[in-house]
Amino acid sequence: MYSPPSSAATTVKRGASHPSLPQNDSPEQKTEREQQISNTCEQYQWTTEVEALPGVPLAKAMPSDDDPSIAWWLDVLHVGLDIIKNIAAVYTQPIFSGLSAAEKEIIDQALHVAQEVSNAVDAIRLKHTLSKDITDLEAEVHQAEQQSDIDQLKQHDNEIRDIIDIIMDILKAVETADTRSIEAYRNLYQTTPVPAIAYNFQDDDLFARLRIAGPNPMLIKGIDAVPDNFPVSAEQYAAAIAGDDLTTALADGRVYLLDYAELEILAAGVWKGQAKYVYQPMALFAVPPGGSSLKPVAIQCGQDNNQYPVVTPTTASSGKWGWELAKFVVQVADCNYHELFVHLADTHLVSEAIAVATRRNLANKHPLWSLLVPHFEGTLFINNLATQTLINKGGPIDAFFGGTITSSQMAAVKARLSFDFYDKMLHNDMAKRAVGDSTKLPDFPYRDDARLVWDAIHDWAQQYINVYYADDDAITGDTELADWAKSIACEGHVAGFTAITSREQLVDVCTMIIFTASAQHAAVNFPQKSLMAFAPAITGGGWTAAPTEQQGHDKQEWLNYMPPMSLALVQQSSLILLGSVYYRPLGEYQTNRFPYQQWFRDAVITESEGPLARFQAGLRAVEARIIARNKQRMHPYTYLQPSLIPTSTNI
Repeated sequence: MYSPPSSAATTVKRGASHPSLPQNDSPEQKTEREQQISNTCEQYQWTTEVEALPGVPLAKAMPSDDDPSIAWWLDVLHVGLDIIKNIAAVYTQPIFSGLSAAEKEIIDQALHVAQEVSNAVDAIRLKHTLSKDITDLEAEVHQAEQQSDIDQLKQHDNEIRDIIDIIMDILKAVETADTRSIEAYRNLYQTTPVPAIAYNFQDDDLFARLRIAGPNPMLIKGIDAVPDNFPVSAEQYAAAIAGDDLTTALADGRVYLLDYAELEILAAGVWKGQAKYVYQPMALFAVPPGGSSLKPVAIQCGQDNNQYPVVTPTTASSGKWGWELAKFVVQVADCNYHELFVHLADTHLVSEAIAVATRRNLANKHPLWSLLVPHFEGTLFINNLATQTLINKGGPIDAFFGGTITSSQMAAVKARLSFDFYDKMLHNDMAKRAVGDSTKLPDFPYRDDARLVWDAIHDWAQQYINVYYADDDAITGDTELADWAKSIACEGHVAGFTAITSREQLVDVCTMIIFTASAQHAAVNFPQKSLMAFAPAITGGGWTAAPTEQQGHDKQEWLNYMPPMSLALVQQSSLILLGSVYYRPLGEYQTNRFPYQQWFRDAVITESEGPLARFQAGLRAVEARIIARNKQRMHPYTYLQPSLIPTSTNI
C-alpha cells in the first residue's frame, strides 16, 4: 500500500534555469546529477503490490512534491460540498420516505457538520490570495506557512467523504424496491442541474453518437466482414439502413462494430442479496450512403449467437422494449470498458508509470524533466486516492458496477499491462481501428478535435526538443534518456516502449505522453458528469440477465434493469465529482505551490516568440477552430477544447 505523504514543507520545484544534457556537463556536474537522481530514487520507488491493482507498477509512496495545491483542494472541496447540498435535498424526496426519526437526526447532524466544514473551507479560501508579486524567498516562506492549510483541507476532504458515506449508507438501507421510474431518477437532481441526456437518452441517433462523441470513442472499429458469431442478415441491415445493402456498405468501408468480448474477465457480483449482471454484447453501426453519421443497425446481447438473437431497431410495440433492453445492455458494457480500460488503465495508470520513471531517471536539470513533470501534477495523489476510495472493496465501483470488485480490478490490471505505447498513439490507433478516414466516417468529433490538439502538442514538443538536442547523435548520447526509456519499458511495464534513437522519435514519444496525460484524459473523464452520471442512460451494472429474445418485453421490465435509486445516487455523486474539476488548463505551466510561479525559467523557451508562446498561440487557434466547428455541428463536442483540458491527470 501507499505510504502517506510527508507533511514537511519542501522547496518549491520549478523547471531548470539552464537545462542541460548529461553528456554536456562537466565531471563535477555529472556527479551532482547522479547524486540528485539517487536521492530522488529513495523518494520514488516502484511497487507492484498495491492491493487494489496487483501487478501494476505504481509509486510505493507519495512524496510531498506530489501533494495537490491549495487551489486544487479548494476546487475539489467546493464540488464535494455542492454534492452534499444535492444529497440533502434528495433525502427528503418521497422515494426515501421510509426514514425513521433517528435516521433523519443522524443525517441532520451530518449536514450540520458539512456546514461547519464549508465555513472552514471558505475561511481558507479567503486567506489564500493569488498575488504573483512575490519574490522567490517569500515564496519559500509562504510554502512553509501553507502546509498547515493543506493539512486542514485534507482533513476537510475526509470529513466530506465521511458525511456522504453516512448519508448514503442510511439511504441504501431504507429504499423501497418499487421506486424505479425515469422521473424518480431525474429527481435525484435537486440542486444540481439535470443533464440533457436525461431527456433524450432513448434516442437511437444519440445511442450511435455516443460511440464517436461520448465517454468511450476508443472501441468502435471499421470492418469489412460481419463476425461469424454475429449473423446480421442482409434483410436486417436493409431494414435499418434504408436504401442500402450490407455487401455494398462493407465494401465501401461504412460498417462499424463494437465488440465487448474483453469483458469476459468480469464475474457477476451481488449487492445486498441482489444479483448484478455484466454483459459482453456486440453492436453494429453504419453510415448510410451519402450520409455522415453512424446509425444503429443491430445488437446481440452476448457473444453466443445461439443463445442471444440479433436485435434490431423498431418502433413496433412487440419489439420496441426488446430494442431498448439491448441498448441498455450495450451501455452497461460500455461503462465498464470505459472506466476500467479506457479511463483508469489507459490514462491514469499509464501516466503514473511514466511519471515514476521520469523522477527516477532524469535529473531535474534535464530538459525533459522540465517539459514533462507538470503533466504529472496530481497524478500519483489521485491514483492513490482512487485505490482507497473508488476501486476499493466497498467503494462506489464495487456498489454500482456489475462485476465483483476483484474482477473489476483484474480487468483494469490486464488492460494496463496490455497497453501498447506506440499502437495507442492517436494516428496509429485510428488506422488500426479503421476509423481515420473522414470520407468514410465524416462525423467523428473526438477524432477530428483530437488531431488538432495532438498536432499542437507535437509542434510544441518538436520546438522544445530541438532547442536542447542538436541532432540524433545528441539523442543516442543521452544516458539519462536511455535509462528513462528502459525504465518505462522494464520497470513500468509499458508494452512497446523501445529505445529512443532520433529526435523525431523523441518528439512523438513526448507528444504521446503529454497528450495522454492531458487531452486523452479530458476526453474520457469529463463526459462522466454530462453523460454518465444519469444512471438510466449509462451505468456500470445490469440488474436482470441479458434478454434472449426481442419480443415480449415492456417498460417495467426495462426499468428493472436499472440500478436501485440509492446506487443511482452513488453513481451520480461520484461521477459529478470526477467530471467537475477543471484544474490548470493545457499550456498554463505553473508550480504547484503558492504563488504559482511560472514553471519554465529558460529564457529560450519563455521569450515572447519562443516555443512556449507559440504553443499557447497554437492552442488558442485550436480552441477557435473547435468553437467554429461546434457552431456547425448538430451537437457540440466540447471535451477537447484546450481551455477545458487540464494539463495533467489530476482528478
